[in-house]
Amino acid sequence: MDDLARQLGLSFPAQPWLPQVLTVFIVVLAVNLGAYYVLRHIERLAARTSASWDDALIKAARRPATLMLWVAGIAYAVRIAHQHGGTAAPDFVQPARDVLFILAFAWFLLRLIGNAAKTALARGAVPEAAVDRTTVDALSKLGRVTVVILAVLAILQTLGFSVAGVLTFGGIGGIAVGFAAKDMLANFFGGLTIYLDRPFVVGEWIRSPDKDIEGTVEYIGWRHTRVRAFNKNPIYVPNALFTTIVVENPTRMTNRRIKETIGIRYQDLDKMAAIVAEVKAMLQAHPEIDTDATLIVNFNQFGASSLDFFIYTFTKTTQWVRYHEVKQDVLLKIAAIIRARGAELALPTRTLHLAPPETATSKDNA
Repeated sequence: MDDLARQLGLSFPAQPWLPQVLTVFIVVLAVNLGAYYVLRHIERLAARTSASWDDALIKAARRPATLMLWVAGIAYAVRIAHQHGGTAAPDFVQPARDVLFILAFAWFLLRLIGNAAKTALARGAVPEAAVDRTTVDALSKLGRVTVVILAVLAILQTLGFSVAGVLTFGGIGGIAVGFAAKDMLANFFGGLTIYLDRPFVVGEWIRSPDKDIEGTVEYIGWRHTRVRAFNKNPIYVPNALFTTIVVENPTRMTNRRIKETIGIRYQDLDKMAAIVAEVKAMLQAHPEIDTDATLIVNFNQFGASSLDFFIYTFTKTTQWVRYHEVKQDVLLKIAAIIRARGAELALPTRTLHLAPPETATSKDNA
């Protein structure tokens, strides 16, 4: 082969290190193919188990492992070539190899965190294994940020930079950046407060009496939170705002309240006591009313054109649609009770008293 290369005037194929380098590449290729099939086999075996974390680990390791094998093979081939030439390998070869190893390992960790988050959310679709989507999202983001920071510091250390000096410079620079981006930092810490205190999570209904904000939380980021209003418009709220306003979370209510005032005619005063007693008994026997919560039915006041009694009770359900169905049923039963007692619901009325005609005539004569 060497003679043929010389006859053709090609010097590269005649290099003594070429067979060893080709052998290295063939070995790396064979190892990669073997690792690919082994990992595929292990992945199929892991898919049969009930645990899902092994699937995430294997899927995360496949591509970074391939990259690390090729980096190691190429670095070894470069060293062989320079050893045969009697020269030392360039100074950048080893640092470049180490940097690529660090990047491959960081890539593996980022893929592992992403797969673990997807696995946790997929398990959350099962009621008995429900998880908090907001917590998973927060831990996933925190893990990614940590991996990136550690990878950058490790690369700087590998390239000969002083990590202590970098951190010191970062602290000084951080002060300047903090003044320049205080709103961004305020939103970041506002998001951190949401993740730690968890006044609401993704999927919950929130509203604020201080601001015109009401809807379902769709996304919680480090800068803003996206709320889907009931008219289907998205509302993007800076996270810093949540540290200064009152936020109600109706999703976490334990009951929904029915509070109504009902009036009957003044001529039905003698029937009021029986109506109030029967309405209270109806509520206590109603299957959708929480009798462990406050339940009040009382004659309340002499109104301008009605005798008013009020009901104050709580439903067992917190679902908006179901609540209105229960409330409708309660009001219809109250109307039936009033009708059964021979009374009627009062309408706004006004009585006009006119003076007798003779009185008016005598006044005119005077």
